[in-house]
Amino acid sequence: MEATAPIERRATPVLPLLIEALAERFGTRPALESNAGTRDYRSLGEGVRRHARWALEQGLRPGDVVGLLMPNCPDYMVVWLGLNRVGIAVALLNVNLTGELLAHAIRSVAPRFVIGAGRLAQQLQAVRAQVPAAVHFLGWGAGSEPLERMDTAVAACSAEPPAADHALPGLDDRALCIYTSGTTGAPKAANVSHGRVLQWTHWFAGMMDMSPGDRMYDCLPMYHSIGGVVAPGATLLGGGTVVIRERFSASEFWSDIVAERCTVFQYIGELCRYLLANAPDPRERAHSLRLCCGNGLRADVWEQFRVRFGIPQILEYYAATEANFSLYNCEGKPGAIGRIPPFISQGARVALVKFDHETGAPWRNESGWCERCQASEVGEAIGQVTGASAAGRFEGYTSATASEGKLLRGVFEPGDLWYRSGDLMRKDAQGFFYFVDRVGDTFRWKGENVSTTEVETVLASCDHVTHAVVYGVHVAHADGRAGMAALITEPAFLLDEFARVVTMRLPEYARPLFLRVVPTIELTGTFRPQKADLVRQGFDPAAVSGQLYLYDRGQKMYVPLDRALYQSVLSGTLRL
Repeated sequence: MEATAPIERRATPVLPLLIEALAERFGTRPALESNAGTRDYRSLGEGVRRHARWALEQGLRPGDVVGLLMPNCPDYMVVWLGLNRVGIAVALLNVNLTGELLAHAIRSVAPRFVIGAGRLAQQLQAVRAQVPAAVHFLGWGAGSEPLERMDTAVAACSAEPPAADHALPGLDDRALCIYTSGTTGAPKAANVSHGRVLQWTHWFAGMMDMSPGDRMYDCLPMYHSIGGVVAPGATLLGGGTVVIRERFSASEFWSDIVAERCTVFQYIGELCRYLLANAPDPRERAHSLRLCCGNGLRADVWEQFRVRFGIPQILEYYAATEANFSLYNCEGKPGAIGRIPPFISQGARVALVKFDHETGAPWRNESGWCERCQASEVGEAIGQVTGASAAGRFEGYTSATASEGKLLRGVFEPGDLWYRSGDLMRKDAQGFFYFVDRVGDTFRWKGENVSTTEVETVLASCDHVTHAVVYGVHVAHADGRAGMAALITEPAFLLDEFARVVTMRLPEYARPLFLRVVPTIELTGTFRPQKADLVRQGFDPAAVSGQLYLYDRGQKMYVPLDRALYQSVLSGTLRL
């Protein structure tokens, strides 16, 4: 609260200007490190200014948008900070997206430029015909040819501060567009203001007590708010060093942590579970960690993880990119996602309301009002929308329709306005919150929200598939729910060709792990598939009719799910 107080008073400049000030203070101290290279604070500040100057030379103006398709690396943050410095919003594109999903993500933010780094430039070029011709594609780094190289143009720009005749962005101006699946449909671009970026980074810097001696291990996707904004931003504000890896590797994790002398790392629940599933490593307790911070660490994994790896403190929290509230478990209670401290509970803007599974919305009584849940009763988490600060606002998506779908009006009294999280939770008698599940047509798998509508669209486009229904099923020894699809197919349907399209068009976490080929699918009275029945039937070959398959990640194909393979899934011996 102390760290974010200046933001509430509007006494803090935007993050790029703070980074420039830190560059002067910390000079040659390492800021961003990776296997590909390092940027010290001075180089970081110079990079921010060069990108700002490049943007002005291109005629970009405050409010314009630039898309960024780049793997994790030090320059990722340099690019968006530099463009932000002169009021340009940056859309952080998911590097796993290809084809129409990537094209849709680009179109939804109406960018002036889109930057494709290295090998990802080919993904970008492949959707050229699906994006308005006015959008200019640029390459970044070796391997991005034949696109025009932006990095060489930036390198030729001066590292001096831009002229003072351009308007600096304000806290209410948009800084980023970060994509989230939401509860239905294709990826949506959430608006993130400069004030929100400051709230995130300062709050976490204060929560984790970051200092110049800290080294943050960041292997989460930088196109997400945690991996790309919170983890690196909070570390830099404390004067520490961010150790960046392109992706998580369970086999290399502890050797990296020890070799890089990391003191903090950012996790998602799946990361912790993978580490526990690995064979013991002599380096797993030879680390210098003081804390790990993240979300999704299940209660049954928590203590095993803490004890086996000797983690001094686990800071679990709940947050979402577009949400106007967050929760923090500072006490370290296993399984809890947070608690509102008693000294601020009176002003808390968070509530759990009873949920109606028939309508897919919060339940309302005869008078039309929502009702708060009792202790241990499961309900949807909502946050009251206020305009007092970035923390209390709902900044919405680039789509006005999608934004309106997340709002709830007349909840407890006339005229009140609340944000719908789409998450079911419960709260115990001590005030600790626990995540239960997602509502609607989205489920969480491998730390990602998977939209069933999005996946169904891809599956239904495959040759000889007449109908596709996608849903999530619980799997023992795994976090979240795994994707499963029920298909109605024509006689000419080819399973190998279907697997090829799924592998090509969907990121790994969104590919249905289980597949059923069925003659019919039961529909509701409004012609919607009876997903509840499909979920209940699960993937037991002894109890499920029709052909049943499992996606083999190594072979990138579907194989028959027999009893022996089913037992391997249940026992956890088969890594999914």
